Amino acid sequence: VRSRYSARMFRPDPVPEATLDRILDLAQQAPSWCNCQPWQLQITRGAATERFREALVAYVQSGAHEQSDFPFPAAYLDDYRDRRKTCGVQLYQSLGIAREDRARAAEQSLENFRLFGAPHVALVTTPEELGVYGALDCGLYVQTFMLAARNEGVDSIAQAALASYPNFIRDFFGLPPTRKLVCGISFGYADDAHPIHSYRTERAALEGAVTFVDR
Repeated sequence: VRSRYSARMFRPDPVPEATLDRILDLAQQAPSWCNCQPWQLQITRGAATERFREALVAYVQSGAHEQSDFPFPAAYLDDYRDRRKTCGVQLYQSLGIAREDRARAAEQSLENFRLFGAPHVALVTTPEELGVYGALDCGLYVQTFMLAARNEGVDSIAQAALASYPNFIRDFFGLPPTRKLVCGISFGYADDAHPIHSYRTERAALEGAVTFVDR
């Protein structure tokens, strides 16, 4: 748990099949509402990753606009705004991107759709009829997957950015419209020497998240 972080630059080395099987087997133990286990994954390997990466970047650069299956936050206020801002500042400072350098910031944002160079991406979907509880269950699965991956020395990043283009992704993978896209997980082996990995985000103190009620 403490060693996991969001990797934003990967080496091209693929995850061995046996390692991936162990990760997926452990991730399958994630809890879910009434044990529905609503998650389904499309996981790319080899040439499929490159084909998806190239197609997705081209689609995004074409100026196409889609709407995510699940609404993104309406606003970030107070502590949530401050934490989000700090995270962004740390990222750009690690890369030497000045605040006013919109061109380089936009290019870095595009790395989301290049999957940060990862050799694999998992697209996580849930049935439409399960609504927010299906999405919640998938969130539990995503966390379990990422921790299982870290246990095997495999790095990852959960990407809401990919959920911005659900129709494209459904078409690409031949998924029915009733499978709603929760997020993607790019994964592989992080490039530890890359400056983008020179910082770590902090977590709020417990008193900022927990209230004990005794009576």
